[in-house]
Amino acid sequence: MRMPLSPQAILDAFQATPSEEAWAFRKCTPSDTGKWTHDYHRYPAKFIPQLVERLLDEYITTPTAHINDPFMGCGTTIVTAIARGFYASGTDINRIAHLIARVKATPIEPNYLAQRIDHLFRLVKEYNPRTARIEPRVPERHIERIRYWFNESTIHDLGILLNLIHREEDARVRDFFLVAFSHILKRCSLWLQASTKPTRDVHKQPVAPFDAFRQHIKKMQDGNAAFYDVVPARVREAIDDYLNVRVGDARAQPVPSASVDLIVTSSPYVTSYAYADLHQLSTLWLDLTDDWREYRKEFIGAASTAYRPRALKSVLAQNIVAQLASRSPKMARDVETFFADMQEVFDESFRILKSGGRCCYVIGNTQLKGVDILNAQVFAESLQHSGFRLDRIIKREIPSKILPQKRDKKTGRFAKNQTADAEAYPVEYIVIGLKE
Repeated sequence: MRMPLSPQAILDAFQATPSEEAWAFRKCTPSDTGKWTHDYHRYPAKFIPQLVERLLDEYITTPTAHINDPFMGCGTTIVTAIARGFYASGTDINRIAHLIARVKATPIEPNYLAQRIDHLFRLVKEYNPRTARIEPRVPERHIERIRYWFNESTIHDLGILLNLIHREEDARVRDFFLVAFSHILKRCSLWLQASTKPTRDVHKQPVAPFDAFRQHIKKMQDGNAAFYDVVPARVREAIDDYLNVRVGDARAQPVPSASVDLIVTSSPYVTSYAYADLHQLSTLWLDLTDDWREYRKEFIGAASTAYRPRALKSVLAQNIVAQLASRSPKMARDVETFFADMQEVFDESFRILKSGGRCCYVIGNTQLKGVDILNAQVFAESLQHSGFRLDRIIKREIPSKILPQKRDKKTGRFAKNQTADAEAYPVEYIVIGLKE
């Protein structure tokens, strides 16, 4: 077994790693990256399916492989694995992400789905607000926050639509409708359309729910048909045997030890999107939590989580936290918590992988308060502490058309593109660990 690389050797290895043009996927169009079911629902900072496909091409040689994603998000890895006829497993603490991933990875027979869509639209067409005795389905325990984001007429129409959706008896189809419902919420709300932060725009003219829903269902219907055609029949006919995705912590995967061939994932960034806040409209309307504040604390490295000192195994992580502590003690604590949480995730990755299996972590670096947050380098060192051999570092440029937002150098916060002075993640890395 090769000796682990020292922290300095890791820094040197990253410094010497050139960008690989083949991994930038510059020629991919939005229709390429949004093929099949990948455009069912908006989701920030997701990686493209072509990246997953290439990793599968390079590292998977068996037709019965098991692919895992501990931070599955909206399911890019999961969908790609199912399309190849592989077993797919994963988790996400974000309940709306779990719904999206499960629906995207579940092909529905197109003619049958068309019938169920037609049935729903007949109910919508027959609905007459003057005569119908349909109560809007609006979660009462979240009504105050819902009223903050939606005007009363929109709340009424969304509530009627949600009521009609829940009349669908087939759970697969009902969840398909719920994903479409979730996707249109931002357009129907007072949420500032161009913002990934919860920002209210009182001058916004919300889109009519029924129109937005009808339009997006058609797009999803076409995506499902394309996906159904590429998924092997043996998988379509026994999808529950191939698909194992759960709401859960990345540190506890729902699979046996030494059962996974490849892990492909992109973890959250300590300085990145607050997914609980970002998806709050869906979480509220679909009534996915009892307590909004407590739900936010469940996320990996969440700043709202009560701080407790953690011993960091990574020397690089220790140095970053020490540099940050003199400039912002709070940010230092958040970064410490994030790196400590991720070390436990790497331990779990080692547990579930077969001997000879690999984990591929897609991650970028950034800055906070003038301190370089070397996420990728810390991940590389931390993987070694979990028992992996650092197998490969892939550096890829992120084409401008899919760049995440930019940051203000002084605050480290996301800023508008026209006012920002630093790209958030101009390049990213795929850090690959091998379980020998």
